[in-house]
Parts: sequence; structure tokens; C-alpha cells
Amino acid sequence: MLVAAGYVSRDSWVPKAGQLWGVSQRSGGQTTGLDGHDQAGAHAGHDHGDDTSLRLSEQARKNIGLQLVTVELRDFCRTINVPALIKKRPGRTDIKVSAPMTGIVTRVYPLRGEAVAAGQPLFDLRLTHEDLVDTQRAFLETVEQLDVIRREVDRIAKVTSSGAVAGKRLLERRYEQQQAEARLRAQRQALVLHGLTEEQVRRIETARRLLQQVTVFAPPPVERTDSHPAGHLLQVSRIDVEPGEHVEAGDLLCVLSDHGTLYIEGRAFEEDSADLTEAATQGTEITALIETSNRGPRTVSGLKIFYVENEVELESRALRFYVELRNELVRDEQTADGHRFIGWRFKPGQRVQLLVPVERWENRLVLPVDAVVREGPEWFVFQENGDRFFRKSVHVQYRDQRWVVLANDGTLFPGDRVAASGAYQIHLAMKNKAGGAAAPHAGHHH
Repeated sequence: MLVAAGYVSRDSWVPKAGQLWGVSQRSGGQTTGLDGHDQAGAHAGHDHGDDTSLRLSEQARKNIGLQLVTVELRDFCRTINVPALIKKRPGRTDIKVSAPMTGIVTRVYPLRGEAVAAGQPLFDLRLTHEDLVDTQRAFLETVEQLDVIRREVDRIAKVTSSGAVAGKRLLERRYEQQQAEARLRAQRQALVLHGLTEEQVRRIETARRLLQQVTVFAPPPVERTDSHPAGHLLQVSRIDVEPGEHVEAGDLLCVLSDHGTLYIEGRAFEEDSADLTEAATQGTEITALIETSNRGPRTVSGLKIFYVENEVELESRALRFYVELRNELVRDEQTADGHRFIGWRFKPGQRVQLLVPVERWENRLVLPVDAVVREGPEWFVFQENGDRFFRKSVHVQYRDQRWVVLANDGTLFPGDRVAASGAYQIHLAMKNKAGGAAAPHAGHHH
């Protein structure tokens, strides 16, 4: 009867029995899931023997951009990190070139951005001011009258010596000559006050012609030093007039800029004023991290604070101080038509981080900040030993944006090599290794 009952219900128990038989017999006795997944290979390739070390192949080292650093004892300067901006030097960087007299612009020599040297022509102006024309005409008339008077004085002096003419007449002529010379000096000064140079006035006197056009030349830099990186070239940063435009005396023609030396303006906290004053007084060298591109900041060392303001901003409570920055010339080219263009590495407006040393520590273990990884209260470094990296727990005594100072407690010794860049990737790989692979059915839909 049992056999008969089993035969009648065979459609329900035969498939399940076959399935259970497959579980025990497939792949030489290896266990597989009911859905056919091989659970024996779920963790294949993982080394669960030690979760504090990791072996890296050469390809893996390249993939994570691994760089190693050697542990060594050295002196370390604790710094305060101050945000800053590169600024122009007031009264030094920009030079405004104004129209020396009223006229019409007939020619503009430079292009915007062009580099010009002192004495290089910038603009031509055709003079139209009536007062200047009248002053030139009066000056020429006085020059001609003085020539006549001088010849007359010479003639009378000759005949007076022979007794033909009384000496009184000679005295009158000489007095008239003195009056003309005084009038000429006053008119010469009037022309200079109108904007003419001494050379231009002499040219009017020599050529006996009115000056109809004046050329405006590039002035010399405000400060002249032998070590100027661009040889005292000025750059035309603005041109404010066009040919044919009428300008009055004093109107702005262009702005020339000298970026050879700039300022870094730091904005520190009020409580840092004592440290900043001490650094300025002692001439402490500070470091600037200047943002340049995606390649990372550019480090400029050996800078010094030359001025700390004597007041704190009311709203921001920031204390400003200034550092002088010598610029670097990165471009100097001349076009086929003779225009010269230069380019500077550092530009006003670039953001900067200033590192101001405030305390010096001797014989410390110092590593790059990327060499240490934090997880909760623990800090780790990864020491190289052959082709493996071992995780070491360390005590961090100080940390800033660039460096960490570790306690010299025997965890690391001078000469050890640890991962600098790529340490965080090693840390993640060790965590994955310690936790095992993800669940074999994660993400599957059956």
C-alpha cells in the first residue's frame, strides 16, 4: 500500500529528490547552492590569514600611484596657516599716463598687453589749446626781439667806444636786453607748465617754429633695480583713447603695469598678531603655497613679512599683513611687426596659503600628511617589507595640511619605508580583505 501511495504522488517528490542528489554529487562532492552558484569559489583569491598586511603587484603599485618615503628624524617648524591673495603694490604696480596738454589723438603706438620700455613712444597728440598756441607765439616773438636787441647792443658798444654815441644810450639798450631775457625765462617756464619738456622748448627756440604735435613717451618705472626680472619693462594693461579722440590736459590715456614685484596680503586671526609681529621682527622666513593649476600649488620659500597693520578689521576681525613676492617671467616673445609681449607666473588675484613658523621642534618623526590614514580614534601608516605592506598604528602628535608629526615610541624607526601617496587605497584594500567579499547573491534577482 505504501508503494502504491508513493507511486501515485511521484510527481511531487521525484524532482526534489533529484535536486538534493545533485547538491551532494556535483563537482566531485563540492557544495553548490540550490540555484547552481558555486559557493566554494565565492572567496577565491582572498588571503584571510592576515588582515594587517597586503601584497601589491607592480601593476597595483602603478594603478594607485604609490610613492614611498623614508622615515627619518628631523627638526620641524609648527606653522600657522593663513589665507592670502596676491595684490598689486599701491603706488608702484600701476602707472597712469595722462595727456600732458589739450589736443587730438592722432596715433596710438602700443597694443594692449604689449611690453614697453622707458622712453618708447605711446601716443601722438595734435595740439589744439589756444592758450598753448598763444604762449608759443609770444615765446617766439620774445626770442626774435632779443636777437634784435643783442645786435643793437653790440653795434652801440662799438660806436660808444669811439665817442660817437653817449654811453647813456648803451645802458638803456642793455636794460632793455635784461627785460627781454627775463620775459623769455618766464615764457619758457610757462611752456613747461603747459606740459612741454625742456627739450621741446629748446627745439622751438632753435627751429623758430611753433610746436604743432607732441609725442607722449613711456615713463620710467617707479623703482629701478638691477635685478628686475623683465629689465624694467612695463606692460600696457589699459588703453583709454582712440585715434581722433579729443582729450583735455590730465585725461587718462593708458595704464602701464609693472608686475616684477607684487604683494601677498595675508588675513590672519586677531589672536595671531603676536606671532606675526614676532616673525616680522625676527625676519623669520615663511613659505607661500600659490594656487596655479590642477598640478597643485607652487611652493615659494624664503619670503619675509615686511609690514603688519596696526588695526583689526571691525567686521571680520582679520589682521592684514604683507609679504613681498618677486615675480617670474615665463614668456618673452616679439611678433613679426615688432610688438613685444611678456607673461608673468604670478598674477594679482591668485589665492595663496601662507605658512608662518611659530614654534620649532627638534628630532621628530615627520611624514607627509597623505602617509597617515585615520579610522575613528586610530591613525595608521603602511610600512613596506618586501612585496608586502604592514599596517602600523601610530600616535599623531601634530598634523597640518602638509605634514604629520609622529611620536617616537618605537612603532617606526629611521630608515623604515612607508607609503606616502596611495596609503588610503591600501587601507581600503585591507578593509575589504578583512571583511571578505560581498554576499554571493548581492545584487542578484532570482
